[in-house]
Amino acid sequence: MAQLAEHTSRYVEAGLSGAANTVKAYAGDWKRFGLWCAEHGLEPLPASVETLAGFVTHLAETDKKVATIQRHCAAVAKAHVLRGLDSPTDDKKFKVLMEGIARVKGVRQKQAPAFTLANFKRTVKSIDGKTLAGLRDRVILLLGFTGAFRRSELAALNIEDLSFSEEGLIVNLAKSKTNQYSAAEEKAIFYSPDFKLCPIRTLEAWIKRLDRTTGPVFVSFRKGERLTERRLTDKHLNLIVQRYLGPKYSAHSLRASFVTVAKLAGADDSEVMNQTKHKTSEMIRRYTRLDNVRQHNAAQKLGL
Repeated sequence: MAQLAEHTSRYVEAGLSGAANTVKAYAGDWKRFGLWCAEHGLEPLPASVETLAGFVTHLAETDKKVATIQRHCAAVAKAHVLRGLDSPTDDKKFKVLMEGIARVKGVRQKQAPAFTLANFKRTVKSIDGKTLAGLRDRVILLLGFTGAFRRSELAALNIEDLSFSEEGLIVNLAKSKTNQYSAAEEKAIFYSPDFKLCPIRTLEAWIKRLDRTTGPVFVSFRKGERLTERRLTDKHLNLIVQRYLGPKYSAHSLRASFVTVAKLAGADDSEVMNQTKHKTSEMIRRYTRLDNVRQHNAAQKLGL
């Protein structure tokens, strides 16, 4: 029975954990809460409503965003649930406090901006694909954009996840943020008539240089562009995107830009969701970056 209980506990914890990046963020948030409690002589587990209220007020007063405060609360709640304890986040008075913080600070989140298709094409074509680093970086930009990949998905790609054919490329995602149970999930990538903008032929050229049939697709270099088998991290991908597109962009901009460009080109939500793997149209609306009021505006269709 003891062994059964141990296995049960492991499955429960897995069910509560979520995506790897979320687990990492929660761990940091929980540590921060623990340090704050120690500094004020308070008990973090179980935490009283007053203790958590003091902590979130501290976060709000130190200019933390609402989304950041909510994530800290989620970490505290998860720590309590894992130990079978009531969470102070469920208290009605605490919920009123959080609503007040949201009203005062506003809940609009900073979003990764989208780029224009024309600018993206110019940028990709300017990359020197004759160098190993240039070829790799061109693949990252092209595949990240055309596949609407999350940066964690790009970083996790292995050569064995790729299926090439005359019709294009199918990428098999073993796991993603919205696919925590490793269900079969695929992305389709298509050929471009322009070789410099073709994600498939550029990827094939890169894999040929890797000279292996398994392992990570995107890796780092030693000095002198000597290939390693060290997988690039999320942070590396961000830096590569910013190197070419500018500091205001991130690896997430590749995904956001796919949604925006596809919508402006007339794609409906179901077509976009088939590639992004979003579960609802609401998420597509959140991802669509239409900062210019003239874009996608019905006033152009009045017939005057």
